Amino acid sequence: HIHQWDPFTTPRVVSSVAKLARRAPILTPALKRLFPRPIRDFVGDPRYVLNPYLPADYLADSSPAGVDTVVHIEASWQGKDPLDAVGETRWVAALPFGQRGAPTLGAIVVHADPAEPTVGDVLDAHLQASPLVRGVRCMAAHSDDPGIMDWSSSPHRCADPAFLRGFAAVADRGLSFETWVYGHQLPDALTLAREYPETTFVLDHYGTPVGVFGPAGKHTGATAAARTEIVARWRDDISAVAELPNVVAKHSGIGMSVLGLGAVPREQLRDAAAPLIGHLQRAFGPDRTFWASNYPIDKPNVALPETVSILREVLGEDFDEARILRDNASRTYRITAPPAVPER
Repeated sequence: HIHQWDPFTTPRVVSSVAKLARRAPILTPALKRLFPRPIRDFVGDPRYVLNPYLPADYLADSSPAGVDTVVHIEASWQGKDPLDAVGETRWVAALPFGQRGAPTLGAIVVHADPAEPTVGDVLDAHLQASPLVRGVRCMAAHSDDPGIMDWSSSPHRCADPAFLRGFAAVADRGLSFETWVYGHQLPDALTLAREYPETTFVLDHYGTPVGVFGPAGKHTGATAAARTEIVARWRDDISAVAELPNVVAKHSGIGMSVLGLGAVPREQLRDAAAPLIGHLQRAFGPDRTFWASNYPIDKPNVALPETVSILREVLGEDFDEARILRDNASRTYRITAPPAVPER
């Protein structure tokens, strides 16, 4: 699970600001303030959105973790027409993966909005653009806390009637669906996955229980009691989602600032994440969970190799190297001939 990004040569929300910062670096601190506070808080270090992030960058960040094959997850390509999103698929497929030590590209998860009337045409165009297209992501994360960044204009995107009807276009093409919601939206994810039992749903980033580690936004997780309530609700909702056999889940996103921690010592992050890691693994089991890096989004707060070592330490004997680091993801994204996990 990686995001490839170049604000200088591809259409991104920050492209104009990034180009200005490149021409006049002295203005960069002032330019950062152009972004609303929720965006600044979500991103953390703006270097990772104001500069390109390409295969060579991921190679440098993943060493010595030994990542051989990656899955690109759509990264907010901008366009006025739904078909414009196909440009990202063409661009990603042409990047120098597999060259000079960089990992190979095993699959692409594209953007398409099932609520759009033309979603079928968009999906067909993605599939024509690359044989590596395996899934779809349409971000649904939304919070009623004005201090938390929204990635969807609808608080219940996954359960909207138009979305549910249009999702048939995803299911009919045998594509998986990448579910990214905030923790309180997990019941919506459950509704969608129940509606399409033949589709594989991939739950990203533990369902991102905002504020679970500490205060986030203006009021989320502001007290210990509030955080206890967040954890309790998250546990129940994760257990309910895990009862559906067509849902798999990623161990990913523990470095996201909206969880309530910034850059803290590794041991503090590990201990904070342990309840999420343990419950997700127990709920979904060894055949429906796998590690994912979420880079470069997690980069400001946790080194990529540490996302693996933290998972290994917390799970202990339950850390199945082959299934967590290779087999389950390969099956989910239909990656052919995955490389063997290197000896450690």
